[in-house]
Amino acid sequence: MARYYRYRLPPWARKCLIIAEQITLPILIFQLIRTIFLPTTFDVLLTLLLAGIYIAFYLKWI
Repeated sequence: MARYYRYRLPPWARKCLIIAEQITLPILIFQLIRTIFLPTTFDVLLTLLLAGIYIAFYLKWI
């Protein structure tokens, strides 16, 4: 099984990945504030999804 290595990606895909990594935290903070003030099922699930993506980026799984 080949290990995932982000630098083997094409330059356009690597750039998209870097942009997604940088924008995840501000979107997560905004969504967390929104979920605190107006909690709906969709908002809670979206916050958990964004938190999972942020953790994956932070731990270099993606």
